[in-house]
Amino acid sequence: MRTPFTVRLIQSMPRSGWIALAIFAAITWIGIPAAHLMLPESSPLHLSAYTISLLGKILCYMVVAVAMDLIWGYAGILSLGHGLFFALGGYAFGMYLMRQIGRDGSYGSDLPDFMVFLDWKELPWYWAGSDSFLWAIFLAMALPGVVAFIFGYFAFRSRIKGVYFSIITQALTYAAMLLFFRNETGFGGNNGFTDFKRILGYSITSPEMRVTLFALSAALLVACLILGRYLVSSRFGRVLTAIRDAESRVMFIGYNPLHYKLFIWTLSAVLCGLAGALYVPQVGIINPSEMSPANSIELAVWVAVGGRGTLIGAVLGAGIVNLAKSYFTVTVPEYWPFFLGFLFIAVTLYLPDGVVGLWRKLRARKGPDSAGVSETAVRKASETENTTPANSSANGARA
Repeated sequence: MRTPFTVRLIQSMPRSGWIALAIFAAITWIGIPAAHLMLPESSPLHLSAYTISLLGKILCYMVVAVAMDLIWGYAGILSLGHGLFFALGGYAFGMYLMRQIGRDGSYGSDLPDFMVFLDWKELPWYWAGSDSFLWAIFLAMALPGVVAFIFGYFAFRSRIKGVYFSIITQALTYAAMLLFFRNETGFGGNNGFTDFKRILGYSITSPEMRVTLFALSAALLVACLILGRYLVSSRFGRVLTAIRDAESRVMFIGYNPLHYKLFIWTLSAVLCGLAGALYVPQVGIINPSEMSPANSIELAVWVAVGGRGTLIGAVLGAGIVNLAKSYFTVTVPEYWPFFLGFLFIAVTLYLPDGVVGLWRKLRARKGPDSAGVSETAVRKASETENTTPANSSANGARA
């Protein structure tokens, strides 16, 4: 009898994992919103609007890191162009946000301000339906998914992998960035989309909407972790790992790597698109710089720092690097690129398994040490028993 899906989903994660997710959900859905909405600004526990937006942005980055880890850590596919899928999701939802401005723009027109400035008379055909919230959510998933599917199909079918695949993904991202920089494409050119006003009729800058977006980002991260854990612990995940380690052997025993790699590649792009859709209203802008190849390289750094092949490592890596970035770009902005480069070199040389790998090594080292101490204590106790006064007297009597 086949085990129901819900049972398999629950069993895919250990009890400690479910407890950790429950604690995380309680903090992000109850604790942080209450600290922002209910506590007065004079309270030391109050969280400002800037902090909520920053944390929401980092949560979106964590989702992207998990998506990156699924393809790199478990399938061995190193993408240096995942920033493209993140930006496509952001642009898809940004189109909806631009339509929601209505006549509140600088020119008082139904068209977005940048179109009025460029003397556009009507919306392009691909903006059709952009005033629908549901269509925007669908487009944020479908657009990155379709692009990833088409690109991945031809790339994996041609058996392009390794550094060549990474270079091609970076070239794809760079070409898309140059395309979106052009004013005639209808996506705002250099400036992109900004000056958002509302979502579903609610002000985008209101505390309630800000907290809602933050909570949705946390919910997406939780869903990604649950889904990712289920996939990597299933037979699909074991085949995927086998493809990463020895693709030719997997083909020899009858599996087609194309289907497995294409599925996880497309799913990863869809998750990035959803993260981009939640990212844009929280930061208030989306422009072609999000497609910069440097941003995609930074995604790989997050996963490497945390530890690839471990979903929690991707989350930790994204959190550590972005919190450090937020701190250093304010205190010493000119030195941040050097710090990031040093961090990547240090991880490559001294922490090849990332923060999670370091933690596992420390636990493994502590285990044998503690066991050795216990054995020594037992040995000393036995020796003490053999040399007690009673035993000494008995030995003397026998002599």
